[in-house]
Amino acid sequence: MADSTGMSLLPGAEPFTFAGGPVGVLLVHGFTGSPGSMRPWGEALAAAGLTVACPLLPGHGTRWQDMVPTTWPDWYTTVRGEFLRLRRECEQVFVMGLSMGGTLTLRLAEEHGAEVAGLVTVNASLATERRQAALAPLLSRVVPAIPGVAGDVKATGVPEVGYNRVPLRPFGSLRKLWAVTRADLGRIVSPVLAYRSVVDHVVEASSGALLLAGVRAPIEERLLPNSWHVATLDNDKETIFQGSLEFVRQHAASVRVPDPVASDG
Repeated sequence: MADSTGMSLLPGAEPFTFAGGPVGVLLVHGFTGSPGSMRPWGEALAAAGLTVACPLLPGHGTRWQDMVPTTWPDWYTTVRGEFLRLRRECEQVFVMGLSMGGTLTLRLAEEHGAEVAGLVTVNASLATERRQAALAPLLSRVVPAIPGVAGDVKATGVPEVGYNRVPLRPFGSLRKLWAVTRADLGRIVSPVLAYRSVVDHVVEASSGALLLAGVRAPIEERLLPNSWHVATLDNDKETIFQGSLEFVRQHAASVRVPDPVASDG
């Protein structure tokens, strides 16, 4: 399979959609990652009767070189377009994201207000404590990429479909996304459920602290004790899947979301 530019996709990196009921969920993957890290989550939500979509962000899912010319507005445009499509098809839409995907969903809620029924973030990134990160724009002129961050999973034998390199020019753009998103966190009016791994080798706990301090809407943080960064594929994934479904049921006004457990019983 190829992406919109004709490049061959990595196996497992394909975008996906699941048709369902009147409540929609937009899932967004992380920086250098792919929809593969979100598919089990999407399948769990779809099994409960939700309409689910997870796009492939520009420059992702093929080879890291394809990401070099992309910037955060490119990624955000894709996310916003998919959100607007779901809004046309569904009565309500929730947005959920992993890492940078969480950042992009926060930005979406900042700009679209109550159109976003609620947000669920997993290890959303808003900053970094790595001092060398500020040098990324300068270093990118001589070093196009550094060793990657994909695959930070505690569970054994669970791969993540993503790049093994981090292209520095796009990383510089990610830092700009952090800045604009942090500045507007107070604009979010939708309820937020934020999952954070206790041990995360990619996104530091300071991002979680910034999120809690900046959002004025109702927000709850839940810790994941047995997962690393890619928690949607890790030991606590079922906690995320069930918790996000309960969150949707709680906040989906006037729309009944079936309970698969009750239905099976």
